[in-house]
Amino acid sequence: MTVKSIGILGTGKVGIVLAQLALKAGYTVYIAGSSDPSKIALTVKVLTPGAIAGAASDVASKADVVILALPLSKYQSIPKDKLKGKLVIDAMNYWWEVDGKENDFVAPGSTSSETIQSFLSESRVVKAFSHMGYHDLYDEAKPAGKPDRKAIAVAGDNASDVMIVSEIVNDLGFDPVQIGALNTGVSLEPGGNAFGASEDAKTLSRLINNH
Repeated sequence: MTVKSIGILGTGKVGIVLAQLALKAGYTVYIAGSSDPSKIALTVKVLTPGAIAGAASDVASKADVVILALPLSKYQSIPKDKLKGKLVIDAMNYWWEVDGKENDFVAPGSTSSETIQSFLSESRVVKAFSHMGYHDLYDEAKPAGKPDRKAIAVAGDNASDVMIVSEIVNDLGFDPVQIGALNTGVSLEPGGNAFGASEDAKTLSRLINNH
């Protein structure tokens, strides 16, 4: 699979930064907020010039790969019918100040990404870009081979999909660290060893493996 376009659902800080990095890497970028595209047109023009603002359903339909950068509690607003058969990157995390009680929407004993995969049952979900803060994503992105390059963990159940997402991670400026199946993403969630980590690949791997 050759990925030429990336869709981003969410125009908060993480969504905007990922759009900026994807544009810089040469991808066509579609982006949607939670309301009418006209309401984010100025934001997109100023902060992500070159990105194409649209309705969530249109962004989900047009993009080769879609990144979810919404508040986790809003996941049921995702246009899942438009994502059938698609690779979806889950960059979301539970945050109590925004999302309220986690047990209202994440099944007991499950990770947040497994909840997303269950909801998007006809899509392929890979977790990435979720453990690093938006400011570090913006500040630390570097071309491959640069010293002190930071790493992004990638978790997913399908090896081919994990490889595709790893290539996107590399293109956006980070060393990918493949950590296993989707449920291993628990280490990237709040309370996990790697949540908030902005580290190189070796250090990130050690944090995750010391859970």
